[in-house]
Amino acid sequence: MAIIDLMTALMGARMGFLAFLVIGGLSGLSAWLFYPGQSRHPGGRKFLFAMFIGFICASGSSYLGQYMGFFQSGQMLEWLAAIFAACTAGCIYTALAK
Repeated sequence: MAIIDLMTALMGARMGFLAFLVIGGLSGLSAWLFYPGQSRHPGGRKFLFAMFIGFICASGSSYLGQYMGFFQSGQMLEWLAAIFAACTAGCIYTALAK
């Protein structure tokens, strides 16, 4: 039983990192692509920065929510908070950058 708990803890941390990387990256990139406004031929740096901001906000909202006791790792509310935070941060960055 202890081995299963250890595997769950280790895989949860790795999979959470990868999931937040994908969620943050996709939401930051989609905010940049679909936000209205004139795009002034963005370089690769702006795309990467939008993806990085989305990742930081997704993982930050997850860890902050767990720390404050709103949810535990793997719950649906954690994923919804991560998606909402990443999309909001991506839209704010895109609105300021365009």
